[in-house]
Amino acid sequence: MNEHLQTLTEIRSLMERSSKFLSLSGLSGVSAGIVAMIGSAVVYMRLRTDWLTVLSYNRLAPYGASRFLEANQFLIKTAIAVLVAALILGTFFTVRKARLQGQRVWNQASRRLLWAMAVPLVTGGIFCLALIHYRLLFLTAPATLVFYGLALLNGSKYTVRDVEYLGYSEIALGLLALFLSGYNLLFWTIGFGVLHIIYGTAMYWKYDRNSAQKMGVKPTS
Repeated sequence: MNEHLQTLTEIRSLMERSSKFLSLSGLSGVSAGIVAMIGSAVVYMRLRTDWLTVLSYNRLAPYGASRFLEANQFLIKTAIAVLVAALILGTFFTVRKARLQGQRVWNQASRRLLWAMAVPLVTGGIFCLALIHYRLLFLTAPATLVFYGLALLNGSKYTVRDVEYLGYSEIALGLLALFLSGYNLLFWTIGFGVLHIIYGTAMYWKYDRNSAQKMGVKPTS
């Protein structure tokens, strides 16, 4: 009886691996959160204002159009830098975990996951650029959280279930930020920084650490 149960468990595991991308590393989330918090600190120090109004057009308007344009360019450059750094670190840790598991990173499951997340992310990116173009900075941070949450939610069916919970959290935080627009940078820091670190840490202890121990690899303490 135990042998049959073990066989069924192995079959279920093989089917799950073929349909879902299970090599996402918790350290990817932690690193993304740290990078986001560094980016938030850079924005805070560069614009030299308080956390509650740093992304408000009304705050920048008295300085004229040139000041607003300068702030726009700085925010876009910082966002791109944070995104690139997070992607590089995330890819590194995910590839490392896949190799420890003896799996390929680029397979059918990862392609489905990437496509499922790409559509909301690209749509949200274009939408946020339009908001910046029309000087609606107070809506940009909430929009990034909402679209990112939708991307996670859409991609969660192709990876571990925990990603779904992170997606719900990002969406809820973004919707709340829409009605508390003065707290833009604070909400953005919590969403992309704090939540990522909490999620990544939980993922590491739940999946990465156990996986490393089973394969005889000493886990990161």
